[in-house]
Amino acid sequence: MCTTCGCGHPDQVRIGELPHVHNDSNAQHATKLPNFSHSSFRMPDFPQQEETQQRLLKVEQDILGANNQLADMNRRFFANQHILALNLVSSPGSGKTTLLTTTLNALKNDYPCYVIEGDQQTENDADRIRQTGVPAIQVNTGKGCHLDAQMIGNALVKLQPQENSLMFIENVGNLVCPSEFDLGEHAKVVILSVTEGEDKPLKYPHMFAASKLMILNKVDLLPYLKFDVEQCIANAKRVNPNIEVIQLSATTEQGLSEWLNWLEQQRKQG
Repeated sequence: MCTTCGCGHPDQVRIGELPHVHNDSNAQHATKLPNFSHSSFRMPDFPQQEETQQRLLKVEQDILGANNQLADMNRRFFANQHILALNLVSSPGSGKTTLLTTTLNALKNDYPCYVIEGDQQTENDADRIRQTGVPAIQVNTGKGCHLDAQMIGNALVKLQPQENSLMFIENVGNLVCPSEFDLGEHAKVVILSVTEGEDKPLKYPHMFAASKLMILNKVDLLPYLKFDVEQCIANAKRVNPNIEVIQLSATTEQGLSEWLNWLEQQRKQG
């Protein structure tokens, strides 16, 4: 169970597999992956008596501390392999997977791309990603409401990403707990649909404070909604003055070029 939010248990986590492909071309791109075998991410045993607030705080610090150590291992791996890793976060239904498939179709012929998909159950999203021709690993978290660094490390071992590639991590749909768990990514990208309400950044400030970029998705629906774009951006800037904002529609591809340009800038910055 994740004591910071009360979700899940490590035994419920399932790391999927890549579909078997008869292709030896990947052998020449083999990379040295970090060894996670000595870093088992396990919860401490709880005593039977009622926990004090001080004890709970210490447990939370221990969990996040252990996660941060593993996240640093992931970060070093990404840096050594010159991989741009992005952690895509949002509420359920914001359009993350649609944005991702549109993005991959635009980029897959220019850069090697990989995806780690996080959901509580099913391989539906990973299957959608694989239809673009991009390798994807599904991580099912069971009752867990977020990915953690150990899950990403285990997925990397199976995914075997090439050097100089793009790694998209689609986190579990949740604007609370993923803000606390560093995965070793270059940056968090928070996706907010215009159907959700312009006050979301104020309701879930930690996520928007932790994100480098906010994507306002589904802007093609604005003519049919009462959504104040400027107020939404102002709310996000109130929480995080440095957050960047891109407005787009993943279905019509309006504004997509700005997102692709942002990705290219992040690659160049390393």
